[in-house]
Order: sequence, then structure tokens, then C-alpha cells
Amino acid sequence: MGDFLDYFSRILHYNLFPLGEAKITPLSLIYVVGFTVLLFWASKKLRDLMTARLLSKTHLDIGAQQAIGTVSRYAILFLGFLVILQTVGINLTTLNVLAGAVGIGVGFGLQNVASNFIAGIIILFERPVKIGDRIDVDGSDGKVISVGARSTVVKTNDNITIIIPNSKLITEDVINWTYDSRNPRIRLRVPVGVSYDSDVALVKRLLLEVGTENPDVLQEPAPTVRLLEFGDNSLNFELWVWSKAKLHRKTVLLSDLNFAIWDKFKANDIEIPFPQRDLNIRGGRLGFDGNAAVFSQKQENNSRPNGVYDN
Repeated sequence: MGDFLDYFSRILHYNLFPLGEAKITPLSLIYVVGFTVLLFWASKKLRDLMTARLLSKTHLDIGAQQAIGTVSRYAILFLGFLVILQTVGINLTTLNVLAGAVGIGVGFGLQNVASNFIAGIIILFERPVKIGDRIDVDGSDGKVISVGARSTVVKTNDNITIIIPNSKLITEDVINWTYDSRNPRIRLRVPVGVSYDSDVALVKRLLLEVGTENPDVLQEPAPTVRLLEFGDNSLNFELWVWSKAKLHRKTVLLSDLNFAIWDKFKANDIEIPFPQRDLNIRGGRLGFDGNAAVFSQKQENNSRPNGVYDN
């Protein structure tokens, strides 16, 4: 048993390669890996404890709490990893060459990862997007669930999770529906077209009634109606309403308003027109190029009634 323990000890202390004045052994590698894993676990627990127990009692919103917790975890990881390397005996000045090699690797192969990480830090400090916000990126509309070092997680109302690289949130246009947390309200526009025979004063009154009667619509600012266009087939109105009740479910409010508009118009005989076209067919041959069919019209010596043709 003693010989086995002595052999096992020699293996653990075997000098794999020197790093400056330090000797890298299997035992030092196990030490670094073990304490690094423990450091990641402890930093996560400390972040959760800080946000759940300490920051939750402040007046900061949840986005600011998560940002402070995440930055604090990065700081703990950085300082803890330095302490681990120092306790192993690795002098940080000996890592200059290694850091230079890593920098070259970042410049060539890891530039996207580095840009996403730096963008994540910018997002955490500047907070153009924070947890709980409703954002729209490239037509993807959802609620921000988390902001990580590399990506931001957004969940849509269809319970679909979208992972967006942080650099995309910095370099591209992002619509943030809830950016102003002190004044969380948005204006919605409900378009509707009516027949040219309609009483425009009655249409305006009915649309205003729809806006004022909905409990999710703010009465200050009050709903307004705009006649925007004399269209080809209809007079085009828009009902403008302000709301802060359903910022994460805008389609629900729009649907409720459209249902109410339909009921109001039906009760007051207001027609919502649809496009109509008149087709005039003249004698002769009507043809279409390509794969379309070719129609011919023939009138056979008055043996057929007017308007009846062979196809």
C-alpha cells in the first residue's frame, strides 16, 4: 500500500511542463479545474442571492437588478480566477505570451464571440434593452427573458424562444415598446375603411365610442380619429388610442377594438367596402401569353343568343 501511495504521489507531482518559475503538474491542473468549477458555481449562487435577497428590496427595476448581479458575477469570476492562478504558483507576468496568442486567436477566429461579449457588457451598462422589455428585432416580437454574455433570450407570445446575438442588438435597429419605464404607454392605430356613401360625422362618433368604451384604453390622452385618405374603394380612417394595460399583448387589444368597430358599424348600417372590379368583354379574341389559356369568342350566324360563346 505504501509503495502504491508513493507511486501515486509521484504521478500527481510529475512535472508536465514549466510555466515561468511554476511547475505544472497533474495535481495543479486538478486544483485549477476543481476550483474553477467551484468558482463558477459559487459566483452563480452569489448572483442569485444578491438579486433575490438584496437588490429585490431596493427600488430598482428587475432589469437593473439583473444587470448589477451579472456584472458582479463577472467581477467575482475574474478576481477568483486570478487568485486560483496565484495560489498554484503561476506568475501572471509569464502569461503575456499566452495572452498575445489568445489575442491573435480572438482577432481571427473568435471575433464574433468577442464582439457579442463586448456588446453584452454594453447592454448591461447602457441598458437599451433590459429584462422584461418588449422588443421587436427583424419582425420577431417578444419579451426579454435574460441578457447573457453572448446572447439575449426573447420569448414570444407563441411560447417560442428566440436567441439573439448581443451584437445584433447594438448594431441593428431594435424597437423597444417598453423602453420608458416611467411612462409605460404606447399608441395603437386601428385602420378601417368605409363606403363613400357613409356619414363621416357618424363614423367618427362611432369610432370614438369604441375607443372610450374599452377599459384597456387610456382616456388621457383621449382617443382620436383621423380621416387619412380618399382611397380607391373607401374612405380610410384610423382610430388612435393610448394604452398601457396590454403592452405585451397588443394584438388582443387590437382584436377587441376591431370586434367593437364591426358591431358598431353593423348596428348603424355603416358599410365596410371591399375592392370590386368591372370586367367589360368585347367581341374578338382575348389571349394571354405563356402558359395561360387562350379564350376565343365566336358568334354563329345568330343561332345562339347574344352573350353565349364557344370557349
